[in-house]
Amino acid sequence: MIAALDHVQLAAPPGSEDRLRTFYCGTLGMTEVPKPPALAARGGCWFRAGEVSLHLGTEQNFRPARQAHPGLLVTGIETYAARLTAHGTPVAWDGNLPGHRRFYCEDPVGNRLEFLEPIR
Repeated sequence: MIAALDHVQLAAPPGSEDRLRTFYCGTLGMTEVPKPPALAARGGCWFRAGEVSLHLGTEQNFRPARQAHPGLLVTGIETYAARLTAHGTPVAWDGNLPGHRRFYCEDPVGNRLEFLEPIR
């Protein structure tokens, strides 16, 4: 039986770790989680916020995920969108999900991210 989602993994090009740290920690407010030594040698970064874990692994011949994406629940979505915009990350609002406010953005390597908040 599946009990929970442990993490979502996205790909990134080799050598992009500093840009990922700036975005996922500085812009999104996540915390970097140290990778186990055997996995750290492969490159990439792991990030966490509350119960949400995102792993970014390096991949030769990287192509950003344009359709596949994590959907991240947030509180105060307007404030969160303003935070991203203030950090230079454009957001694209999408009103097509009933019962939710949501927007999309891209991380610094072009991966699509969705942010959503239920309408109360």
